[in-house]
Amino acid sequence: MAQVHFVGAGPGDKELITLKGYQLLKEADVVIYAGSLVNPELLEYCKADCEIHNSASMNLIEIIDCMEKGVTAGKEVVRLQTGDFSIYGSIREQVEEMKKRSIPFTCTPGVSSFLGAASSFGVEYTVPEVSQSVIITRMAGRTPVPSRESLRSYAAHQTSMVIFLSVQGIRKVVSELIKGGYKPETPAAVIYKATWAEEKKVTGTLQDIAEKVTEAGITKTALIMVGDFLGEEFYYSKLYDKDFKHEYR
Repeated sequence: MAQVHFVGAGPGDKELITLKGYQLLKEADVVIYAGSLVNPELLEYCKADCEIHNSASMNLIEIIDCMEKGVTAGKEVVRLQTGDFSIYGSIREQVEEMKKRSIPFTCTPGVSSFLGAASSFGVEYTVPEVSQSVIITRMAGRTPVPSRESLRSYAAHQTSMVIFLSVQGIRKVVSELIKGGYKPETPAAVIYKATWAEEKKVTGTLQDIAEKVTEAGITKTALIMVGDFLGEEFYYSKLYDKDFKHEYR
C-alpha cells in the first residue's frame, strides 16, 4: 500500500539528509516540500517524473488533499520538512488530519538545524562543569508560548540555550535573558541558514550581539545560541582519560 513519508530534510546542506531520507526521496512519486525552508538542491535527488509541490503556497487542507490524491493513486508521497520535524516542524496538525482520513504514513527523522549550527561553530553544547543541559525554545510571536516557558524563566538556569524563530526580536530576547539571570558578558552567537552555502555567522556577547546582528542584516532563518559553551573556559571530559573505565566508551 502506498504511504506518505514525512522526511526530515536536514539543516540545509543537501548531503546532511539521512540515508533513509535520501532513498525515500529518490523513490518518491510525489514530493511536497516546505518552501524556502528546504534547500531546493535536495530536489535533485528526485526522479525525472516525480510530481513536486511547494507547500509555501498551500494551506493545510490543500496539502492533505495532495497527499490523499497521491496515496489513492498508489503513489509514494514524501512530505519533505525542514531540519528534523520533531522541533517546530508543524507535523502534528498534518498527522491529525491524515488520521481522520485514514491515510497511512511513516516518519524518518532528520538532522535539526541546532545540530548543524553547533557543527558549523565546532562547539559542543554539553561541556563538563560548564553545561550539561540544552534548552531549545523560542520567543512568543504569532504562535504563543506558555508563560511558564518564558525566556526569562529559562535564563535562570544559565545553561546552553538555542532559540529558534526569534532573531527578528533579538533585542527583546537579549533583554529577557539578562533580566532572567544571564550576565551581559555571556557568549552569544547567531547563525543564518546553518550549513547552507549562504551561511552567515555572528559572534559576540549578550551585550553586543543585537547590534552585530543588525549590522549583518540578519532578520530571519537564523538561530540564537547563548551560553558559556561558546566561551573559552572548559574542562576536559574524563571519558578518554587512560585511568577512566566506562562500559559505554
